[in-house]
Formats: sequence, structure tokens, C-alpha cells
Amino acid sequence: MRLLGKVAIVTGGASGIGAEIAKVFSSEGATVIIGDIDDELGSAVVNSLISKGAEAMYSHLDVRSERDWNRMIGHTVERFQKVDVLVNNAGISGAAWHMKLDIQAWDAVMNVNIFGCLLGIQMVIPHMIDLGFGSIINMSSQMGLVGSTSTHPSYNASKGAVRALSKGIAVQYAKENIRCNSIHPGPIDTAMASDIFKNPDLMSGALSKIPLGRIGNTCDVAYGALFLASDESSYITGSELVIDGGWTAY
Repeated sequence: MRLLGKVAIVTGGASGIGAEIAKVFSSEGATVIIGDIDDELGSAVVNSLISKGAEAMYSHLDVRSERDWNRMIGHTVERFQKVDVLVNNAGISGAAWHMKLDIQAWDAVMNVNIFGCLLGIQMVIPHMIDLGFGSIINMSSQMGLVGSTSTHPSYNASKGAVRALSKGIAVQYAKENIRCNSIHPGPIDTAMASDIFKNPDLMSGALSKIPLGRIGNTCDVAYGALFLASDESSYITGSELVIDGGWTAY
């Protein structure tokens, strides 16, 4: 029970990596609040956790909306009195890359991937200061560390910004005992990456860059998040946890 007594918010928790993080956190004793725009799937994940005896809550959350964040954080603190952990997991991959920098596509990705992340941090920081500690985990990507010929540059830029934001928050709030780290997954078997898995050429190209020779699964990332959320990582802040099968080791 590595998170016993902790209250954790997971954005984008209705499916994929976010849902797996919610399940792993819950199994380790955390009270989990899932925020997502997919109310049906998000509620189903929460109901599944509750059916197993866990404490959990769902809140509709568009991470771009200050009103949604205020409502979710308010309900969380009212019901559970605190927020120990924030996992900024919600994100989008954006438009396909056709050698054209579309400003509308750029804004869409930036608003979710980095502005949404910033809003979450802004909302939980005061509560973590009152609590005297906290762990903020921001989901970046291996594409926030390296370039790609197939990824829209807005995705690389947004995930690189998540990395830099995490370091800034880590340094500025260390004195408050608030830690902030980023996670950088490589290709993970989720719906967001389904286009890769359906295309033999893209799949072959991805595997050729992964020394471990396989696509990651959601548990690979969830257990990394568990470590950063737990007190086991109490001396780790401003770091990147790269979970990419060795992609960026080349």
C-alpha cells in the first residue's frame, strides 16, 4: 500500500495510460479522483474502483477550462480535505504531419498539452502548500526530448514545454516540499497510438528504434507514476523519467 492515505487526481483518467494509473494508484491505497471529458468512460472506471472497495470520484474536466478545474479541486478538497498528488496526464497528439505548420492545429495541441497542465498546477499548488508537501507528475513524451519526421512539431514543442515547466515548478516550489517531475513514455499500446499499430510500415519503423524490441504497455507507465507519487521518490524532483524501451538511448 505505497499510497495509503494519499489523495490523487489523475487527468485523462477515463482510458489508456490515465485509467491504468488510476487503477494502480487505487490498488496501492490512494483515493483517486479522475478528471476527463469522456463522462461515460470516466464514470465506468470510477465505478469499477469503488466496486473493489476503493474510494474514488469522477469529475468532468476539460483541462483548458479554469471553471472545470475549480469545480473538481473544490469538490476534492471538500470531500477528502486535501490533494497529495496531481498527475497531469490528459493530452492529445494533434494533427497529422503533412509538412505544413497549421496555426490552428498548433493552438489546439498547446492548449491541451501545456496550458491544461499549467492550469492544473496553478490550482493544486495552494492546497499542497497548506498540506506541507505534494507530488506533481506531468506526462510528457519521448517526443519532448527528440525530433521526429512523422510527428507534428506542435506535439514535440508541447511535450518539450511540459518538461521545462516541470523543472521550473520543481525549483520554485522545492522549499514548500512540493516535488514536480515529468514522465516521457515512448510508443505505448493505447488508442492514441493505434494508427502506428495498424500501419505495418509505421510499426516496423517504431520497433526499429526501440532496443528492447517491443511496444510499451500502460502498466509500464503507471508503475513509473506510482514511484514518483510515493514517498519512495522523496529526493527526486525536476527529473525526467523516460519509459521508452531505450528509444532515446541511441
